[in-house]
Amino acid sequence: MYVDQLPDTTRRLSETSHQIVKDTLPLVGANINDIAPVFYKKMFAAHPELLDNTFNRGNQKAGEQQKALAASVATFATMLVDDNAPDPVNLLNRIAHKHVSLGIVKDQYPIVHKHLLAGIAEVLGDAVTEEVAKAWSEVYWLMADVLIEQENILYASDGVEPGDVFRAVKVTAKEQLSDDVTRYTLEGDLTEPQPGQYTSIGVKLPDGARQLRQYSIVDSAPGSYTIAVETEGEVSSFLRDNVGIGDEVEATLAAGDLVLRDSNAPVVLISSGIGSTPMIGMLGYLARKDSQRTVTFLHADNTEQSFAQKNEAEVFVDKLANATLTTAYRESGEKIDVAAADLAGADVYLCGGTAFLQSIRDSIAELSDDAAPHNVYYELFSPNDWLIN
Repeated sequence: MYVDQLPDTTRRLSETSHQIVKDTLPLVGANINDIAPVFYKKMFAAHPELLDNTFNRGNQKAGEQQKALAASVATFATMLVDDNAPDPVNLLNRIAHKHVSLGIVKDQYPIVHKHLLAGIAEVLGDAVTEEVAKAWSEVYWLMADVLIEQENILYASDGVEPGDVFRAVKVTAKEQLSDDVTRYTLEGDLTEPQPGQYTSIGVKLPDGARQLRQYSIVDSAPGSYTIAVETEGEVSSFLRDNVGIGDEVEATLAAGDLVLRDSNAPVVLISSGIGSTPMIGMLGYLARKDSQRTVTFLHADNTEQSFAQKNEAEVFVDKLANATLTTAYRESGEKIDVAAADLAGADVYLCGGTAFLQSIRDSIAELSDDAAPHNVYYELFSPNDWLIN
């Protein structure tokens, strides 16, 4: 599921709500990290099936999902009342892709609205008058309408009804790439992914919960996705220990906004750890197309042995006419040196943990204008979407 069209963020608050949100944004913003967990607690108490079947329990336990919600609401509200605030269009596009990969549909938004507003009222108390509640309700529905519209466009891009993205797939290959990473090939009624996209894998755990986690697609063929899974969390551990060749799991049609752009610009792929997976997907695509673009792949890992996809990367780089692979291993005190790489005019793709992305982004920002890339695109393996802006 993919379109070049970005979400429509031209919607604006009514005049009355605009002033109320502007006046109360400092209060809501200061308390939103307290509001988010209260909201989720209320919603899951009323709808436990959402925690069992839709939301990832690991992200909830770690508090990452709560932080993501807080960041997105605050960012969107700020855009509505501050003409100098950045447009969160990329943030919203990323959320829309995450939602379609989980099969989220319009009917679920009123549930979130009800419990989010209840969370705001509980945390802020008497400060939430009827007028304040109405104004923040308007913020929510403006944001929801943007997402619902974009999600419907994404569903339509693969010719499916909203939410109809889950497919039963069979594991046709399983290979241990390293101590922590296993490669799976899945076959079923799957649509063609864009290079760099991911699929949500659903498994039923021993306690009866159906849990989902998203994994980048490192290779594909008609009706087939290949993923590389780092053993971390409930779903990944279950796949390693309980799912073998011939078994069935659920997989969603491919989604994700970090895709290889059609361009003649040089390509620079920068990743850390299991963040290499979307990069391998892009690198493999370029190799299959016999691309003549200049390709630079920079990867950081703990050790050479922990770089699970090193062999694949080397094979793809060798197949390309103008490609290089540079590694940096932390055990040797090595780091990726952005200044030493040629990023001038390039399309740069980043994927890794929060600290890694912050460091690379800071290094790119320090480059002179003549050494700066043309575009920089991101992917994250946690809900820390506030980094997008």
